[in-house]
Amino acid sequence: MNGLGASAHPDLFAMPLTLVRGVGQQKVQDLEALGIYSIGQLIEYFPFRYEDYRIRELAEVKDGEKVTVEGTVYSEAVLQRYGKNKSRLSVRVLCGSIILTAVWFNRPFLKDRLAAGQAIILTGKWDLRRKQMTVTESEFPGAASARSGTLQPVYSVGGPVTQAWMRKAISQALAQFGTLIPEVLPKELMDRYGFLPRRQAIHALHHPEEVESGREARRRMVYEELFFFQLKLHAFRALQRKRSDGVAHEFDAEAVRQFVRALPFALTDSQKKVIAEILHDLKQPFAMNRLLQGDVGAGKTVVAAVALYACVRAGAQGALMVPTEILAEQHKRSLERLFEPFGVAVGLLTGSLTDRQRRDTIASLHMGLIDIVVGTHALIQDDVLFRKLGLVVTDEQHRFGVNQRSVLRRKGLNPDVLTMTATPIPRTLAITAFGDLDVSTLRELPKGRKPIQTYAVGLDKLERVLGFIRREVLQGRQAYVICPLIEESDKLDVQNAIDVHTQMSHAFPEFHVGLLHGRLTTAEKDDVMREFSENRVQVLVATTVIEVGVDVPNATLMVIYDAVRFGLSQLHQLRGRVGRGEHQSYCVLIADPKNETAKERMRVMTETNDGFEIARRDLELRGPGDFFGTKQSGMPEFKVADMMSDFETMETARDDAAELTARPDFWTGAAYLTLREFLQREQILDGESLD
Repeated sequence: MNGLGASAHPDLFAMPLTLVRGVGQQKVQDLEALGIYSIGQLIEYFPFRYEDYRIRELAEVKDGEKVTVEGTVYSEAVLQRYGKNKSRLSVRVLCGSIILTAVWFNRPFLKDRLAAGQAIILTGKWDLRRKQMTVTESEFPGAASARSGTLQPVYSVGGPVTQAWMRKAISQALAQFGTLIPEVLPKELMDRYGFLPRRQAIHALHHPEEVESGREARRRMVYEELFFFQLKLHAFRALQRKRSDGVAHEFDAEAVRQFVRALPFALTDSQKKVIAEILHDLKQPFAMNRLLQGDVGAGKTVVAAVALYACVRAGAQGALMVPTEILAEQHKRSLERLFEPFGVAVGLLTGSLTDRQRRDTIASLHMGLIDIVVGTHALIQDDVLFRKLGLVVTDEQHRFGVNQRSVLRRKGLNPDVLTMTATPIPRTLAITAFGDLDVSTLRELPKGRKPIQTYAVGLDKLERVLGFIRREVLQGRQAYVICPLIEESDKLDVQNAIDVHTQMSHAFPEFHVGLLHGRLTTAEKDDVMREFSENRVQVLVATTVIEVGVDVPNATLMVIYDAVRFGLSQLHQLRGRVGRGEHQSYCVLIADPKNETAKERMRVMTETNDGFEIARRDLELRGPGDFFGTKQSGMPEFKVADMMSDFETMETARDDAAELTARPDFWTGAAYLTLREFLQREQILDGESLD
């Protein structure tokens, strides 16, 4: 939810960056490349950490720590030159009772300033054993110093925008426009928690005078972000219930039971429980808004199929929205197999349809000739109309935002909504993060599923891995080989799909080796997957385009190159592409982890197949920003808040938002005008009257 202030207070966020002294047209373009388009966004571009330039005593500094110390030059400086334009300057400095050797690289011009007795402030890395400091910055007391003795903000910068320039630009913006920063929290919340005024908190986040003032500023801004996020969710939920009632779907329960009995497999107890919850919701006069989460292979699609069938039997239409075309096509085929004996018509709507196909599909939907449509974002385009949309299902729901779900929902008369994810989320976190949804969870895997055996090996074991692939294929099975990139990259030393495809083709001349990646056309992807599903391709080299939804029961081996480049949940998703048939399946992670976090990821993957445990560890190791994939999802990319460390604040903000939106005077009273304006500009109220 970028720019809370932007929504609530358009004045600062409508002001162009050129009004800030020192920001010319070229710098405007540089800032826009960072997502900063206004003075308000510049002022709210908060640092992600601080450099500590406060002067400390060396006796309390640990080995390898970066530190700022104050001392006196104790000896004559020694300059050594080597190579072309390279030098090493060293001098002994007395700091308290410790004499250290200060070393500068490629700073020969400092030699003349380092006279014995000269006071100096040094910042650098402390080598305790050698009593030596590699100096990165140095200052002489009395000179104009901007850093020593302070906490300096560190911003996310890139390209021509440097830390020093960003610090200066934000300081200038605050000096010119800081008085325009408005207060947005209700007075009762300010008083309840003793928050700093917003203007003071924002200034302190950029320029904390000491740790405590920075901590208080962060406490206030974290709460504000989480409160507005929760307010948005609670208002969304409250308004859905204030609006015209949903439709109570009257379906024949016996017909639904016959459909379940006709399934080619038995439902798990977990599936039966969740289906009962969903069918109960469908019968209610208010619209269902439920999140269904379950591990890879837990059978969420079958649950959705039962719900869609019940909706069709009640005389309504259903829509299933998925993130990729390849997944949409697969779901269409799966649903057609299930529904064909029951006379249910299934359609497909994706961006790659021809104009003629698209017009025919939209017309059939509008006339009610299609009962259930499967599609991508193409479903939410303006010209897509339904005769009677009763149930909306979104798969991999964290990839769609609240607003995208709302657009599809508005295509019916307040239809029921079921959102699904195979990225398991701890229940308390799910309820808090997705406050507009009820939560159902599938914990069981279908009976007969054998746990996938997972191994982590180095690249030096590649020959053994190739032998493993050959053994599986000779037994009639198939294998995936996953790579992070499509083509060779100068920046990343990782295996790429095109090169690996060439290697595999040479290694297995007797097998058919396929290649699948995101740059292929939909038709090309479809052809490759069809060949793989029919075992005309035995080894499929692919990027993460096959991460979700691809179902080939005969595939028993998943090999993942450069596994350290993937998060735990993504590795678990990829691993879930095998283990779908009757044969034992395996996952081989090829990785040479260089740090403890990478080693821990490999260890977790080899120790457990439980997606919920993996999700918990992934949140710990990566944080929720990466876990939820915020760049393309409905999860907020918070500026200062962190969903793990600030979880208690999230719960407090959730309770406060629920309490406020439940008050009758919240929707009509003057006290909450600012918050209602915020909700309206966030498109939660859709411009409706609140009376």
